[in-house]
Amino acid sequence: MSRAVDLAIVGAGPAGLFAAYYAGFRGLSTAVIDALPEPGGQVTALYPEKMIFDVAGFPAVRGRDLVANLVEQAAQFNPQYLLGVRAEALTYADERPVLTLSDGETLHCGAVLITGGLGSFTARPLPAAAGFTGEGLVFFVPHLADLAGHDVVIVGGGDSAFDWALALQPIARSVTLVHRRDRFRAHASTVARVQALPIDLVVNAEVTKLHGDRRVAGVDVAVRGCEPRTLPADTVVAALGFTADLGPLANWGLELDKRHIRVDSTTATNLPRVFAAGDISEYSGKVRLIAVGFGEAATAVNNAAIAIDPAAHLFPGHSSDSG
Repeated sequence: MSRAVDLAIVGAGPAGLFAAYYAGFRGLSTAVIDALPEPGGQVTALYPEKMIFDVAGFPAVRGRDLVANLVEQAAQFNPQYLLGVRAEALTYADERPVLTLSDGETLHCGAVLITGGLGSFTARPLPAAAGFTGEGLVFFVPHLADLAGHDVVIVGGGDSAFDWALALQPIARSVTLVHRRDRFRAHASTVARVQALPIDLVVNAEVTKLHGDRRVAGVDVAVRGCEPRTLPADTVVAALGFTADLGPLANWGLELDKRHIRVDSTTATNLPRVFAAGDISEYSGKVRLIAVGFGEAATAVNNAAIAIDPAAHLFPGHSSDSG
């Protein structure tokens, strides 16, 4: 199957969803491609329940609510969503990009905007869980309510581990955080908030075994210089981070800086009619925030509009004038 679209957006995270809105505002037809089965990218996959405090106009917004609002904002322009598929290959026909997707479909595009965030990401495994096939071991918590009344053991010492601890403490029966060191990578203010709550911090320690067959029924913890402990656990949250790579994008001929894509001030890559915005892009002075990604998405779409139609204007006008 083959179809044509003005702008193909590779990545359905916040930057990609805002780009879908902005492309519609510019009168461009849009397809949004993502390997995940639903929009939202890392926000949906990793921290849908987490509160986000640095999005302009929102004193605080839950991850899943931010995604829902972005989808609703873009919906007025009817973008096509191609989810659960990957953009495998990039070629050109008549100087215009052609994307081949993992399901065999081809997209003939006026331009391509890559907003792939971290790229493909995989949770780091919990060594003690090797061979464990039961339920109760998770790497993130899509729905906090699912863990209400649980004894929860969180493994890790970074921001995600402490954020889950804060979010789960009010609803879980107990929350224990196990970290292999006595120093943490999380923000100091977040650590202080956790330390002020009835959350057990077990440091210089590692989970060595998960009990249970069909479901987690407790964990063994080795504590340096102390006797081993067995902790009650209905759920273990392995917040050990993720490994990421560019996947097929690495073979497109893009100029790369490690696992990021080099762009200029217009967000253009080294490939004709291919732009990149959000966490996946790289330039001098880059700051990786959702708020920055929104601005880059608007810059990318407006420059892509000129690439598609040289007679178009770079400045789109103010949205408030279109009411």
